[in-house]
Amino acid sequence: MGPNLLKNGLEERQHEERVSKIIGGVAFGYLALCFLAPLSLPSDSVPELSGRANAIDYAFENSWGNNEREEGGAIGHDQSLHGGKFVWSELNPIWALAYGFGDLNCHQKHERSWEINGNQMPVCARDIGIFSGFSLGCLFFLLRGFNRWTVRDTFLSVFNDEWLTETYERDRRMMTMLLIMGIGLIPMGIDGSTQLLLDSYESNNLLRIITGLGSGFVGGWWFSSAFSARPRFFREASKVVLPAGSRLVVK
Repeated sequence: MGPNLLKNGLEERQHEERVSKIIGGVAFGYLALCFLAPLSLPSDSVPELSGRANAIDYAFENSWGNNEREEGGAIGHDQSLHGGKFVWSELNPIWALAYGFGDLNCHQKHERSWEINGNQMPVCARDIGIFSGFSLGCLFFLLRGFNRWTVRDTFLSVFNDEWLTETYERDRRMMTMLLIMGIGLIPMGIDGSTQLLLDSYESNNLLRIITGLGSGFVGGWWFSSAFSARPRFFREASKVVLPAGSRLVVK
């Protein structure tokens, strides 16, 4: 019996719930570390940072970010003028994980990041929005999503079937999923690319976190759907219950 079929009046969704809890739990766990790490460390022990995305800049005393750089440049700054050197590998393992992952994942520019307890957070405001949205997207699918064989049908399963009647009758499932993904991703793409391409435009942390929330939300929703969509839970494609009386056909 598939997870979206009825048994004793209850919908079986153990697989979907497990997937959403694992993926969302990892994202929320790191999000929590981003707040707990600067709060728990001694005040003013994490200085203003400015590194590179997708690179390790502050692991050791002689790492890229701790070397002297031109102040006011597009990437990095003179760390000696911003509170001195920072070495996350010398922290306890939990806080080192928070700042180490942030170092690798985020540029950590201080002007785009928040401080707690006088310490800069491990990632910028946009990434805080992304991780928050991702956790919420996983929660959204956890509460409403079903395994419906394909990723697109599983993604759309969060909606009431009657809302999707026209979508299924006209077979616009992929287009609808991509449209929803675009609504979440495009605002962040526009804000980030405009900031990168136009020297006259500088976003703000409120806008960064809002656009990050939207992007992260559809990301968490999609990843939960992708890992939940499992044909092996069904005897055959025709057993998948879809809106508007639609049926899957395996070619």
